[in-house]
Amino acid sequence: MPILNVKVCARKSSELTAQIAGVLLELTSRVLGKKPEVTSIAVDYIEPEHWIVGGRSLAEQGKSSFYFDIKITDESNTKDQKAAYIREAFAAFARLLGNLHEESYIHVEDVRATAYGYGGKTQEFRYQHPDR
Repeated sequence: MPILNVKVCARKSSELTAQIAGVLLELTSRVLGKKPEVTSIAVDYIEPEHWIVGGRSLAEQGKSSFYFDIKITDESNTKDQKAAYIREAFAAFARLLGNLHEESYIHVEDVRATAYGYGGKTQEFRYQHPDR
């Protein structure tokens, strides 16, 4: 039941949003083993003039960028899985956006099961009561 908050340095586009969501849903399912039906993805756009790296806008630099964080239940994935996810997600965004600035970030956030949930139930509750 991960949630992904994505920021993209690009002009707003429904087509790009669908591509980003598709790529991230596939990666999150395949690499991290998360269920697509409970994965949420929110995409926000930031104009290149308003994304600053090293004191200069990406519009000035002629570069694209992204940042996203994904919240997953602590201890549900290994370090190797998270490293593979970050590597593959970076490569996917490079293909989608082109001319990607290296200072594009991915944060896999391990959240305690007792402090994270959906539908009014924590992940710890779901673990303790799988039939409910």
